[in-house]
Amino acid sequence: MIDPTPIHVPDDVLTDLRARLALTRWPEDAGNQDWYYGVNRAYLQELVEYWRTGYDWRRAEAAINAYEHYLVDVDGVPVHFMRRPGVGPEGGPAPTPLILTHGWPWTFWHWAKVVDPLADPAAYGGDPADAFDVIVPSLPGFGFSGPLPDHPDLNFWKIADIWHSLMTRTLGHARYAAAGCDVGALVTGQLGHKYADELYGIHIGSGQKLTLFNGDRAWDLSAGRPIPENLPADVHAQVIAVEKRFAVHLAAHVLGPSTLAYGLSDSPAGMLAWILERWVNWSDNHGDVETVFSKDDLLTHAMIFWMTNSIGTSIRTYANNNRYPWRPSHDRQPAIEAPTGITFVGYENPPGVGTGQRVRHFLGTDRAAWYNHVNLTAHDRGGHFIPWETPDEWIDDLRRTFRGRR
Repeated sequence: MIDPTPIHVPDDVLTDLRARLALTRWPEDAGNQDWYYGVNRAYLQELVEYWRTGYDWRRAEAAINAYEHYLVDVDGVPVHFMRRPGVGPEGGPAPTPLILTHGWPWTFWHWAKVVDPLADPAAYGGDPADAFDVIVPSLPGFGFSGPLPDHPDLNFWKIADIWHSLMTRTLGHARYAAAGCDVGALVTGQLGHKYADELYGIHIGSGQKLTLFNGDRAWDLSAGRPIPENLPADVHAQVIAVEKRFAVHLAAHVLGPSTLAYGLSDSPAGMLAWILERWVNWSDNHGDVETVFSKDDLLTHAMIFWMTNSIGTSIRTYANNNRYPWRPSHDRQPAIEAPTGITFVGYENPPGVGTGQRVRHFLGTDRAAWYNHVNLTAHDRGGHFIPWETPDEWIDDLRRTFRGRR
């Protein structure tokens, strides 16, 4: 039996934050009205001023604490997780344990829109037989799962071992389901590789190889390859846009995370700028991030990094994914034997590939052979933060993956 640990941030942390925000020293940002050079100063200043004078952390904290929260030690690693108990059919089987894993710059709260419908489908017009007992941990080194002074080497495949211990030893589940996006999809894929016999299956956003971060040039999204010649102009522009969207954070996080962390840990405005650029560029927002994340949403996620001083350890995981390369636990094929569902979204379609061709395109790549895929679905809309941007589609896809497998 473990006791709940509600989230509570001391008042002095909030007072220090407001003081730091008030003392922000702003750089010149001439000629950046179109965000060509990165985050636009005018919008960031507006957001910082609201953070200092209008944003209410205590209201956000109360919403977060509407759920159960726990802080446990798993193999010597501090792990925070949020739980929403499942509500299944009366007299029927117990809801299936489900662990949801976020990515970067996500927090556990990015799952907030899907937790209740997954746990209590009947309350949302669904079938109670689809109920899950939902476990939402913070990745070690992210938010409330820290600090990590004795574990500087954690990466996605080591975290998968911690998750398996959490679900089986700490929580006592003989079998469970797993889902994740971004880096969380790699953690989930590793669970499906190493612990397939103890999983009902996995559901992920996108399908990458577990060797994604292996190699000397893992920080280079293009792997040093030039853009092919004679591409149609629209496809060439899409290639450039995709590389610009992801290249800077990959290179910085893999090659110099500690250097970057000093500035981001000291300046809340600087930290917000760094992660805001990802939320702006990676979400399907049609030029207005607040159609996806309100100011309060943006700042709640930012607060979880700031209050816990975890931005440095969160970005360290990228370097560790490369420094400690993935190695297989077996040589069977597919490498990820657990039944796998994948949700694809339109904003992340590869250059030149429409939603109608997305599944067929994936099946023609070298990534497809890694998975025992049983449910592949592509949607026209939605960006990188799938359960936040398109929660209904994610829920439907996930339920379809596990229906009949429990």
